Amino acid sequence: MHAYRSHTCADLTKSNVGDTVRLSGWVHRIRDHGGVLFIDLRDTYGMTQVLCDPDSPVFAEVEGVRSEWCIRIDGEVKARDESLVNPKIPTGEIEVFIRDMEVLGSSEELPLIVFGDQEYPEETRLKYRYLDLRREVMQNNMALRSDVVASMRRRMWDKGFREYQTPIITASSPEGARDFLVPSRLHPGKFYALPQAPQLFKQLIMVSGFDKYFQIAPCFRDEDPRADRSPTDFYQLDMEMSFVEQQDVFDTISPVIAGVFEEFGGGRKVDAPQDWPQIPYKEAALKYGTDKPDLRNPIEMQDVSEHFRGSGFAIFAKLLEQDGTEIRAIPAPTGGSRKFCDRMNKFAQQDGLPGMGYIFWREGENGTEAAGPLAKNIGPERTEAIRQQLGLDKGDAAFFLGGKPSAFERVAGKARDVIGEELSLTDTDRFAFAWIVDFPIFEKDDETGEIDFEHNPFSMPQGGMEALESDPLSVKGFQYDLACNGYELVSGAIRNHKPDMMLKAFEIAGYGEDEVKNRFGALFQAFHYGAPPHGGCAAGIDRIVMLLADEQNIREVIMFPMNQRAEDLMMNAPSDPTSDQLMELGLRVIPQDD
Repeated sequence: MHAYRSHTCADLTKSNVGDTVRLSGWVHRIRDHGGVLFIDLRDTYGMTQVLCDPDSPVFAEVEGVRSEWCIRIDGEVKARDESLVNPKIPTGEIEVFIRDMEVLGSSEELPLIVFGDQEYPEETRLKYRYLDLRREVMQNNMALRSDVVASMRRRMWDKGFREYQTPIITASSPEGARDFLVPSRLHPGKFYALPQAPQLFKQLIMVSGFDKYFQIAPCFRDEDPRADRSPTDFYQLDMEMSFVEQQDVFDTISPVIAGVFEEFGGGRKVDAPQDWPQIPYKEAALKYGTDKPDLRNPIEMQDVSEHFRGSGFAIFAKLLEQDGTEIRAIPAPTGGSRKFCDRMNKFAQQDGLPGMGYIFWREGENGTEAAGPLAKNIGPERTEAIRQQLGLDKGDAAFFLGGKPSAFERVAGKARDVIGEELSLTDTDRFAFAWIVDFPIFEKDDETGEIDFEHNPFSMPQGGMEALESDPLSVKGFQYDLACNGYELVSGAIRNHKPDMMLKAFEIAGYGEDEVKNRFGALFQAFHYGAPPHGGCAAGIDRIVMLLADEQNIREVIMFPMNQRAEDLMMNAPSDPTSDQLMELGLRVIPQDD
C-alpha cells in the first residue's frame, strides 16, 4: 500500500464496503458520541467520516488528536446506517473504522478557524494566508482560477494561437502607471523595470512574423490599490494578431471570454457575443457616467439642459450660462417617493456633491402630478416635458446633476448603479458585456493646458496622419475596452505601426523624436522593416475570476495577495535591504521623515 493513501477523501463509496484503505488529510472536525470518536477527515478533494471506539488498538492516540492535525489512518470501510447517510457529500454512504493511525503533522492552537463561516480581520487572514487558504471557499476560488486559466489556454490554442513568453526583466515604458524598478548590479546606477504589460514585446513578435501570439502574462504596476485591482502584480490573457482590423479582434476574443463565463458562471445568463453592443466612449459617459457601464441596469441618463435653460431654478439656469456645462437626468422608474429621493440626495452629499435635485410623479387631481422642490421652481410645463423625454409615469422619479460633466459624471454613474440596485432594476443573474470604442487618443491637462495621451500611446488614430494634423482633442483611436457588470475586463487597440505617424502622435503629446528613439528605439526601428498591421488586447484574469466567484474583492481570488498598503504580511515584504546588498548595487537609502 502507498505510504500515505490508497484513496483520496472523496473516493470511497458503498462499493468499497469491507475494503481496507489508507487515507491522509486534516482533522476537520471531531465529535465524541458517548465514547465513540467521529472525525471528519479532509483533503483537497473532499471529506470522509472516520471513527474509532475503545475496541480500536489506537483509540488512546486518536483521543489526543486535535483540529487541523495532519494524520494518516488505516481502516475498514463500513456502510452507514440508512438513517445516518449524508447525501451532501460523495462519501456520505460510508465511514471508515480506524485500525491504525500516524500523526504526520500536529498543530498548535490556530490563529484563525478554518471550519465554518467565522469572520476574521483581513490582516489576520493575510498574515496566516496558508491557513486561510484551507477554508472551503478559498479552496474553491483557487480551483476556479486554475480551471479558468486552463480553459483560456485551450480556447486560444483552438483558435490557432501559440503561447510565447516575454521577458520579466526589461526597460521602463509608459503604460499609465508607475514602474517597479530593479537596480542592476553589473551596471551600477542603472535600472531595469518589471513590465507593466508585454506591450512592446508582443508588437515586436508581430513584426517578427509570428501572426498570432498569446500568453498568460504576469504584469507589474506600482498602483494605488482598489477592491478590483492589485497594488503590485496581476495576470492577464495577453494576445496580439497581425493583418487584422478592430472587428477581427472582437470576433476572436469575444467567444473566448463568453465561453469562459458560460463554463464557470454557475448557470447565470451570458449575453451572446454577437449581441454585445459597441458603445462609443462619449455615449457611454453620457448614458452611464462611466466607460465601464453595468448594462444589467436598464437606466440610461439623458441630457435635459434645454428644460432648465432660463428656468425658475436659478442654480441650474446660471450654470448653463457657462461654457461646457449641462444638466443630466437619471431616470428612476418606481422610485417616486420622497423618502427614496431624500435618501439618494444624501448619497450624493456623502460623495462630495452639494446634492441631487429630484422630481417625482404621483397621482394628482388632474392625472399625473410632479412633486419636489425642482418641480415647483420650473413649473408644470417643463416638468411634463422632462417626464415625456425620460419616458416616466406616476410612481417614478428623476434625479438631476449639473455643471461640467467631468465634475459630476463619476458620482452620477455611481448614483445610477445605486438606484438600479435599490429599486431592484438590475438583473443580478446575468453577465452583460459591452465593447466601449472610439476612445480619444489625447487629453488636455486642465491645470497646465498641455496635451498628453489619454489612453494607450501606441494606438492607431482613426483617420491616420490626416487626423493627427487636425485638433488633437478630436482624434479618436482604434482603442477599445470590454466592460462587464461595471468592470473593465479587456483593453486593447489596433496599433500605430507607421513610424511617421508614431513620431507625430508622440510629438503632439510633447515627446521629441530623440526621446521616442531613446525610450522605444527597438519598436520604432522595427517599424522601418516591413511591419504588418496588427492589434490585440489583454483580459484581466484576476478580475474575471472575481466576477465568476461572485466576490467583491480581488484579494479573494489571488493565492498570496498584498494588503491595501502593498505589503505582504506573511513574507514581511517590502523589507529593509542589508548593507552588503546596498553596497553591491551601489545604492544608498535616504531616511524619510515619518
